[in-house]
Amino acid sequence: MAKSGRQIGSLLDRLVSGLIGLRDEGRYDEPNLDGSAGDYISFDSWEWPQGVGLYGLVRLWQHNRDPRLLETLEDWYASRLAAGLPKMNINTTAPMLALSILWAETRDPRWEKPLADWAERAVRDMPRTPEGGFQHDVSDKVNDDELWDDTLFMAALFLAAYGRAAGRQDYVDEAVRQFLVHTRFLADTKTGLWFHGWTFAGRHNFARALWARGNAWVTVCILDLIEMGGVPEPVEKFLLGVFEAQVETLLKLQAASGAWHTLLDDPSSYEELSATAGFGYGLMKAARLGLGPKECGAAGRRALDAVIANIGPDGVLANVSYGTRMGHDLQHYRDIPIQPTGYGQALAIICLTEGLIHAQAVGEAA
Repeated sequence: MAKSGRQIGSLLDRLVSGLIGLRDEGRYDEPNLDGSAGDYISFDSWEWPQGVGLYGLVRLWQHNRDPRLLETLEDWYASRLAAGLPKMNINTTAPMLALSILWAETRDPRWEKPLADWAERAVRDMPRTPEGGFQHDVSDKVNDDELWDDTLFMAALFLAAYGRAAGRQDYVDEAVRQFLVHTRFLADTKTGLWFHGWTFAGRHNFARALWARGNAWVTVCILDLIEMGGVPEPVEKFLLGVFEAQVETLLKLQAASGAWHTLLDDPSSYEELSATAGFGYGLMKAARLGLGPKECGAAGRRALDAVIANIGPDGVLANVSYGTRMGHDLQHYRDIPIQPTGYGQALAIICLTEGLIHAQAVGEAA
C-alpha cells in the first residue's frame, strides 16, 4: 500500500475538516417545494449530502472512538433537532442513518424518540410505487412512480440500522424488501451493473444510464446491510450474488488512474471520485471478508490511491459530481458539474477508513 496507517490517519483528519467546513456559496438555486431555499452543500443543513457525510463521520468514529468526533456528531444532531426537522422524503431521511448507528452505540435518550417517530412514519406514510417500492420523492420534486438506486442508501439502510438497534425486525424486513424490489427493476442482467432509475409510467429505465455514483451506493449498501445483520440467509446469498455480478464488471471498467468514469461504460465521460471512493470501500471490504473475485483487494487499493491523489490541502475531495437528477439521455450525466460535497467527503472517509483497517492488518500503522 502506498500510504502508511499514520499517513491515512492524517488524511482522514483533513477530510473531516473539509467536510465540516463546507458552505453553500450560492452557485446553485434549488428552492424546495415549500419555497424554502435548498442547501445541498453546507455542513449544517439537513439534507441527503449532509446525511451521507454524517454516515462517514459515524463510521470513522466507530473505528477510532475519537471523542472530538463524537462531540461533532452529537452537537450537529442536537442543533438540527432544536431547529426542527424538515418534511419527510427519501432524501431528508438520509441523516437518520448515522443517528441510528450513533444511538445503537450510545443509547443516548435524546435520539430515541426522533428515530422511532421517523421510522414509523417512513414505513407507514412514504409514498410507494407499484410492487411496494419507496417512491423517490425529494425536497424539490415529486417523482411519481419512480424507483432510483439512491433510495437504498438514503432510506432503506436507515430502516435496517434502526431496526437492528431497536429490536424491530419488521423494519429490517422492510429494508430487505426495498433491496429486492429495487434489484428487480434496476439491476442490468447483461452487465450486473445498475441503471439509475425506473419508471412505472412507460415501464423503462429512462436513459439506461450505468451511472457511477448510483452504482457505488449499491456497492456500499449491500455489504453494509449484510453487516448490520437480520437479513434472512437466502436473501443474503441472493444479494451477495448481485454484488459479485456488479463487481465482476466494475473490475473490467476501472481506468488506469484507479478511478471510474461517471458513466461506467463510457470512457469519454469524466472520471468521478465520489463513486471511485465508494467502489474502493466496497472492493477492499469484500477482499477483507473473503467475498468477490480475488482481484478485489488490488483494485480497491488502486481506487484508494486515486482518492488520496484527489484530496486537496484543504481536505476537500476534488472531481466530485454535483447531485444528479434522473437523466433522460446520457449527455445529462456527462454535463453534471463538479462540486465539493458532503457525500464526496463521506465516501472518501469510509474508503480511507477501510484502507486504514487494511494498513493496520498488515502492520503498516504506527
